[in-house]
Amino acid sequence: MARGFENLFSPLPVGPTTLKNRIFSTGHMTVMLEDGQPSDAMVAYHEARAEGGVGLIILEAARTHASGDSGRPAIRAFEDACIPGYRRIAEACHPFGCKVFAQLSHPGREMPQAADGTLAVAVAPSAIPNERFHVMPREMPVALIKDIVTGFEAAARRIRLAGLDGTEVVASHGYLIAQFFNSRVNVRTDEYGGSFDNRLRFAREVLAAVRRGAGPDLTIGMRLSGEEKDHDGLEGAECLEIAEALANGGVLDFLNVTAGTSAGLAGSVHIVPPMAVETAYTAPLAAAIRNRTAIPIFVAGRINQPQIAEEILASGQADMCGMTRAMIADPQMPAKAKAGKVDTIRACVACNQACIGHMLNGYPISCIQHPETGRELEFHPRKPAKSPRQIMVVGGGPGGMKAAAVAAERGHRVTLFEASGSLGGQIRLAQLLPGRAEIGGIIQNLAREMHAAGVEVHLNRKVTRDLVERIAPDVLVLATGATPFIPHLEDSDEAHVVTAWQLLQGETNVGARVAIADWRCDWVGLGLAERLVRDGCHVRLAVNGTMAGQLIPQYARDKWLGDLHRLGVEIIPYARLIGADKDCAYFQHTLSGKPIVLEGIDTVVTALGNTPETSLADSLGGRSCETHMMGDCLCPRTVEEAVLEGLRVGTEI
Repeated sequence: MARGFENLFSPLPVGPTTLKNRIFSTGHMTVMLEDGQPSDAMVAYHEARAEGGVGLIILEAARTHASGDSGRPAIRAFEDACIPGYRRIAEACHPFGCKVFAQLSHPGREMPQAADGTLAVAVAPSAIPNERFHVMPREMPVALIKDIVTGFEAAARRIRLAGLDGTEVVASHGYLIAQFFNSRVNVRTDEYGGSFDNRLRFAREVLAAVRRGAGPDLTIGMRLSGEEKDHDGLEGAECLEIAEALANGGVLDFLNVTAGTSAGLAGSVHIVPPMAVETAYTAPLAAAIRNRTAIPIFVAGRINQPQIAEEILASGQADMCGMTRAMIADPQMPAKAKAGKVDTIRACVACNQACIGHMLNGYPISCIQHPETGRELEFHPRKPAKSPRQIMVVGGGPGGMKAAAVAAERGHRVTLFEASGSLGGQIRLAQLLPGRAEIGGIIQNLAREMHAAGVEVHLNRKVTRDLVERIAPDVLVLATGATPFIPHLEDSDEAHVVTAWQLLQGETNVGARVAIADWRCDWVGLGLAERLVRDGCHVRLAVNGTMAGQLIPQYARDKWLGDLHRLGVEIIPYARLIGADKDCAYFQHTLSGKPIVLEGIDTVVTALGNTPETSLADSLGGRSCETHMMGDCLCPRTVEEAVLEGLRVGTEI
């Protein structure tokens, strides 16, 4: 075991189960189901993390009752059909010494859609509306409450029959059990509402039912928010009192502490906190609960490095650390840390794009840095090349770096040429935006992978047709990227118009009053607005979409929009840039066609997308060698598509 991780890799008894280390994967939706049950892809996904050394995997939230079967697909633990899928996951993970718990849940009013896409008949303790999804639930009759409790018992029995090691009951994030806890949401006057004990009655009945169904040999835990961080949400002191009461109830073997609630936009940011949120920020919430209870306390929330997890454990804040996205980015993270190879870990940057971003859009989760995640059946393990070939990669952005690393790892002779003096492409600019420094880790991670695979790298080397012909590679990979799109603007001769790239590269200054023309509706406009307003500028962000950040994952967007509102940035939606002069910027409303005139503008900063850089490809004409184009030179998109295409090209060669 590597020195410095004595706590992280020590065993932990949790009820009847002993975990081999203190790292766990939290329950998270993977969108890898078939007919409501685990698929081959889900089995392979969890097996890869078990192989990578994680001590415990908590599977995604399963529905315990048909009334909670929402439009977001989930394992139907209210059917016996779940048993074979659960068993297959357990059988895949157990050989690596990894324990597997199920997770049982009911969303309550957090259910905007039914399974067929219509609006759901959502149920809750009381008819109190949900703010985020605009759901008015139906107050649950006592008979339904009793039936749902029975459903938890039956689901726990199925988990036992499937051979899993335990189960976690979800009482976090404003879902049904948490709705009973909250006196602002639960206004019942019967035995399930009113007093503190009455509001805990449903949770206690559920836990007793789960213990009956699971039997004495399975570990039973509960997930709680230590603070919901939203309007009318549970506050820290309330959560602490609830945790203490349930921990001392004689049923629970552990509590798993997180933060946030699904009920509001502010609280939902904490379901999967983005990089703008401090690492390990939930640890104090766990510590407060640990100081008042005697059972093991788990914690999750932006714990992305083993050093951070070790510090949490060593300081006594928690007994177990959830590192889900860390293992989405690098399934081998636990094994690397245990072997002392910390410098080889591909650290999660909390961009949320391909993990929760995919999930919220109904697609299987993955990772922008490690697109092998979620595609284990296609890419794991790496297959050696049948015969080594000479590969020339042009472009040192993330796509070109990934293609080079994968091809070299498979046994090819790979040389990468980058025209500038640095690797990373547009990531070098993205990391300069406020709160985005972590994304620069992608450059270091891919550069390290190239070095380990033996890629030969040439910087400050612009590739021409003559150079390609002189090297005469067997395979040419073009990853030449893109340049900013600069449209013709009316009356702009006297205007001060600069691109986002020019601003971030320090090639221009801006005036005191700035308009940002944001066609992309992504990170760039939001980041520029924050940077400029913090620099003392008056900023108006005009976006050609329904909202700023329209195309980025909602939890990252919502955090940023809240910050910009506090900073006083004016955001103007539905705005198409059409012109500028020395003191005005001219937009057109994209729906009404009416003009939007922003007066008193010193500088217009454009974030209007990019144009593919294809000059090298065009100059090569009909050259006969095998050629692949990828990333932005093929079609300007995001780092996710570039890295995925790099993986595919590097694998196919």
